[in-house]
Amino acid sequence: MLRARQRLAVYLLMFVLVLPVLMLRLGDLSMLQSAPIAAGAPMTSAPPRADLIDRNGVELARTFDAYAISVEPRKLASDPRLLSQRIAAILPDKTADEIYAELTHRGYFRYIARRVLPSEAKRINDLGEPAIFLRREAERLYPNLNLASHVLGYTDSVGKGEVGLEKAFNTRLSDPAQRGTPQVLALDARVQQALESELRGVYLDQRADGAAGIVMDVNTGEVLAMTSQPDFNPNAPGHTSDQSRYNQATFATFELGSTFKSFTIASGLDAGVIDSMQKKYDATHPLVVDRHTIHDDHALNRWLTVPEIFIHSSNIGTARIAAEIGRDRQRAMLDKLGFFKQVDFELQERSRPQFPALSNWGELATMTIGYGHGISITPLHLAAGYAALVNGGMYHNPTLLKLAPGAVVPGHRVYQQSTSDTMRALLRLVVTSGTGRKADAPGYRVGGKTGTAEKVINGRYIHGENVSTFASAFPMDAPRYVVIMMIDNPKGSKTSYGFKTAGMTIAPAAGRVIERIGPLLGVKPDAARDVDVSQLLPHTADKIEE
Repeated sequence: MLRARQRLAVYLLMFVLVLPVLMLRLGDLSMLQSAPIAAGAPMTSAPPRADLIDRNGVELARTFDAYAISVEPRKLASDPRLLSQRIAAILPDKTADEIYAELTHRGYFRYIARRVLPSEAKRINDLGEPAIFLRREAERLYPNLNLASHVLGYTDSVGKGEVGLEKAFNTRLSDPAQRGTPQVLALDARVQQALESELRGVYLDQRADGAAGIVMDVNTGEVLAMTSQPDFNPNAPGHTSDQSRYNQATFATFELGSTFKSFTIASGLDAGVIDSMQKKYDATHPLVVDRHTIHDDHALNRWLTVPEIFIHSSNIGTARIAAEIGRDRQRAMLDKLGFFKQVDFELQERSRPQFPALSNWGELATMTIGYGHGISITPLHLAAGYAALVNGGMYHNPTLLKLAPGAVVPGHRVYQQSTSDTMRALLRLVVTSGTGRKADAPGYRVGGKTGTAEKVINGRYIHGENVSTFASAFPMDAPRYVVIMMIDNPKGSKTSYGFKTAGMTIAPAAGRVIERIGPLLGVKPDAARDVDVSQLLPHTADKIEE
């Protein structure tokens, strides 16, 4: 009997304690989750979507439960001025005047705010205004704000992907069977932040029209970072300009100038046209072809060896090499690099390169394309091409999806292994002795090529406006990553001593990016290691400033 009485007392106590909890929960459900919806209010709500995460599990896009706060102005029972002040005290992103305008609107239904947190919604509900309604909504959130905004994209009001990966993966992300499984991306949020930070700094310092940057794994094609400047906040895409939402890394085409000289030299090596690094080409005077004059910006007015042509960025020497290669072999090489079509890539915002028709691809076009004029590609094309240039000669499609360790990556051969080995040394030489010296990051064995080309608008070259690019890779003794950085129409600044060229504007930023991301990616600086370039220049080359 004693045990029975004790048990009965325990049961009664549990009932007394549980009942208030249930009542509170029912009250919460009645006030928030089952709050009435105003007549005529939109019934749609963004459906849940799978998260987007970076390669290390960092959330880049997620769906969370929020509330929409609406009002039927004609049924308002409270003083709208006082009520607007009370609501403004709860919602930090809304002013009392903005809320007052909605409360006094002549319409039947108005939204006061959307994407409101549950705690804020409850406080508004507690105000007791019967004309205010709460509705639960699934909202897409980008917790890192502008980070990788052009890659991630954003969704519309009903949860459909508008641009970027949200659009490209819309079916997969909105599939009910996949919502609990995040989509893992190749992006590394740490690398992305470093690239954006450095590129934005140059973009602002140079008062440029735009900028783009890419970090890519040379052996897998995985894109660890991609940015375009100016960028935008995907949480509020409508509050930014069209230019801010334009992805220059994949959707804009540019003549990328002397960065193309790397492909020409590599093609000459592969074709056997360049059979010795000490082969010389006449650069004693400008080259006249079909009444068009090709000249060097830093003319040495003498015969130049292949390494001298490369580190001094000689248009004349490169044009002569391109002429020896010939149109057909040049076109075959560019075709293998994918420079005649859109890059095979997840984002739908991609552009096709622009190049002459075969009927207009004569000797002059062959020469000028050899040093990067007369053909326009995207920075993504350039990144994939440089990866093939340094990784042993294999082209791999870029990808924004993380690959499994040890996965076999499809690809095709563009260059011989020996050609790639030579190009690594030449690219390293540009950084140690040529126009890319300001990109040198001690211990990381950076190699790269500068490119400064006049900007083309509506088919016309704009004198005084440049597209400045630095295409690089590291570490050059065993390349792992390509870093492409481009700035559109730099104006020159105190930082660049008034220069607008790639070697003075964007190359230093590339060096800083490599110093920041190297440790994150497991590449340790080693001052004792380097690429052997001694056989390229038996005689000391003149060092120049671009």
